[in-house]
Amino acid sequence: MRHYKSFVALGDSFTEGLNDPGPHGHYRGWADRVAERLAADDPSFRYANLAVRGKLLDQIVAEQVPVAVEMAPDLVSFCAGGNDLLRPGSDPDVMAKKLAGAVRELRAGGADVLLFTGVDPRDTPLMRRLRGRFAVFYLHLRSIADLYGCRLVDQWSMQGLRDWRAWSPDRLHMNEDGHRLVAARVLDVLGVPFDDWRKDWPERSVDPRARRREDAQWIREHLVPWVGRRLRGVSSGDGLSPKRPELTPWG
Repeated sequence: MRHYKSFVALGDSFTEGLNDPGPHGHYRGWADRVAERLAADDPSFRYANLAVRGKLLDQIVAEQVPVAVEMAPDLVSFCAGGNDLLRPGSDPDVMAKKLAGAVRELRAGGADVLLFTGVDPRDTPLMRRLRGRFAVFYLHLRSIADLYGCRLVDQWSMQGLRDWRAWSPDRLHMNEDGHRLVAARVLDVLGVPFDDWRKDWPERSVDPRARRREDAQWIREHLVPWVGRRLRGVSSGDGLSPKRPELTPWG
């Protein structure tokens, strides 16, 4: 196990920590939870989180990757592409080439790089129609991880994340429980002792009619507004800055 003295997190809302409430009006999220655990082993541990909700892959590569390279951390997490894949006409092959170039740049500086597959969207109305597109991109991610010696966090295999109790009402962002499970999986990949990431939720029965009503409500209240913002070229992250823009000691 490598001893990490510094960690920089790159990405969008997933890495920023939506919707896991934290202190001072910021979200906490899996990355903060991982940083807190790594800092427990080293009081001098430093952490930066450059992720901003709504960012696309090109924006993360252009705006966040060069900053991370300049910071020269021991560990970088790089999760991007989910917002792109939801857009009409996105090409997972083209996206993978851009991501691979960024990974080469990060690895050239000597950092360990964490890559992530996403969660299987087959249980999500409408999004499951894009399942093939997501799967192709995540297969590319696996190949990139192998080619460049990255560590891979495979959320596709995390059955605990397929339960809606791990997600906030918008079904696009995890809640506190979901972020805790991801943090546990990341630390397991890093070889750091922590909680078990495997989760067996208690059984519950759901009336199919109630589920259909919930699905219709979700489409109306969350998915349609999200699509509308994308069609207008508006992002939830417009005008926002990273919550931890500097590589500073944890705490």
